[in-house]
Formats: sequence, C-alpha cells, structure tokens
Amino acid sequence: MTSVFKSTAHMVCAAALGFNALTVQAQHPVSHAVQHSAQAAPSSALTVASRTVLPFDEKTWAHALQHGPRPAAYLFTTSYCSTCPAAFAVLHKAVQQLKNKPELNAVMMDVNGPQALRHATHFKGMTQMYAFDGFEPAIRQAVDPAWPNVTPYVVLVDAKGQTQRVIGPPPAAMLKRWLAPA
Repeated sequence: MTSVFKSTAHMVCAAALGFNALTVQAQHPVSHAVQHSAQAAPSSALTVASRTVLPFDEKTWAHALQHGPRPAAYLFTTSYCSTCPAAFAVLHKAVQQLKNKPELNAVMMDVNGPQALRHATHFKGMTQMYAFDGFEPAIRQAVDPAWPNVTPYVVLVDAKGQTQRVIGPPPAAMLKRWLAPA
C-alpha cells in the first residue's frame, strides 16, 4: 500500500487521532479525475500528500502544535474566501528560496474531500490539505478562542514551536520572525 501521508509527522498526528491511510481515504475519497489531473502535471504544486484531505477536528490543533512539523504555516480558509489565495501566495513566496522549506498547510473550514481538493490549485506550494471534521465553532475555539471567524486566518509555527497569528497575509516582519533559525 502506498502511504498517503507526506511525512512521519502527518502519520503520527493521524495515528494519534485514530486514523490510518485507509480510514482517511475512506472518509475523504479522492476522485479518480482529481488524481489523474494532479499526476498529469508533475510541475504542479500538488504532491501525493496534498491529493488527500486529512481530517481536522477539535484535537488536531493541540496535537499539531506538540508533535507537528516546525516551522510550519497553517492557512485557515473557506471555499468562498476570495483573498485566501493571495495570503497563501505571500507564504509561498517567503519560503521559495529556502533550502529546507517549512510546511505550508491549508485548512478548509466548510468543505472536505474532493470539494476541498478543488481549491488546492489556489494554493501553490501547499504541503497538505486539511478539512474541518466536526463542529466548526468548537474547532475554531480549539485553534484560538479569540479568532473572530474571519478568513484568511494564518498561524505561523516557528522552529521553537512559538505561534504568530494574523488575519490576512502576514507582514514581512512576522515572516522574518517565523523563519528565523531556532
């Protein structure tokens, strides 16, 4: 069986939540057409991992902060967010020239599975796509109790595990702190 996870960190996070590659695929099937379109374009930003949508529930955030990759960026978005692709482009541009690129993750709040993957093309350089799986207000509360349910909502996790949060594209000073060596 070919693993659908990009890294050990994804496998550990998914395993801790009771998922494995088979259950994630069963819960969030990828259509044959989506798989072929991504495979047909090798220069595409879509990787094996990003063709699978991982569930993001109330426990995912705490687990990602404790055990997930560092540095990493998480862009929380919706299918109708018109400014989210531009915010993600700022993240992608900030890491393009780096030798060891941090993970750039998109978290869809309102759609999952193949519907979420349709938006993957908006996020060039995306490492992994997640989708809310559960009661949306409770998941947002777990991520940040002060989050006013506005997108794009970006959380940057630096090499030390410290977070910075911003609504909209992160400013240059924030990106510089995020990418500073540990």
